[in-house]
Amino acid sequence: MSISQAGAPVSAAQDPIERARLTLAEKPDAMVESVAREVGVPTRAVLDLIPAQERLVVAPERFEAVWQELATWGTVLFLVHTPDIVLECEGSLPVGSFGHGYYNIHGDSPIGGHIKAANCVAIYVVDRQFPKRRVCSVQFFNGAGEVMFKVFVRRDANRELLADQLARFEALKGTFG
Repeated sequence: MSISQAGAPVSAAQDPIERARLTLAEKPDAMVESVAREVGVPTRAVLDLIPAQERLVVAPERFEAVWQELATWGTVLFLVHTPDIVLECEGSLPVGSFGHGYYNIHGDSPIGGHIKAANCVAIYVVDRQFPKRRVCSVQFFNGAGEVMFKVFVRRDANRELLADQLARFEALKGTFG
């Protein structure tokens, strides 16, 4: 049982973090965003509940270094997940530059635009093993605890993680861990 800010006991049924913990215990392969919305907490709060070996937190000051590493991976899956859309785009990540308050990415890729990198407060390297497959991603979080965007290791025609990207993912964990 938790204690509320007023000092009164809070049951697990009332505490959203405890409800998220129970949901993940019942369904360890649940989508983190779905659990967060269901219990009413930020996505990052739920991600922090998954086993520590499945996540690595990188300081936001490393934004450009992480991005530049991801730009060497070739074609990745870039994903933006909001309450209204899950937008997936395959392409290479162009190396960017800072200007006018944004990290600007332009190049010969369908992925381009302007990222408010200063809004990034944490980067998570997430390596989750689900019953049917492993999922590897790099997720950038804003101050509200929500995902700005994710970059995933892609899969081949047999739905296996691409070996070269998986090796780069593992190297990224070592470099930034």
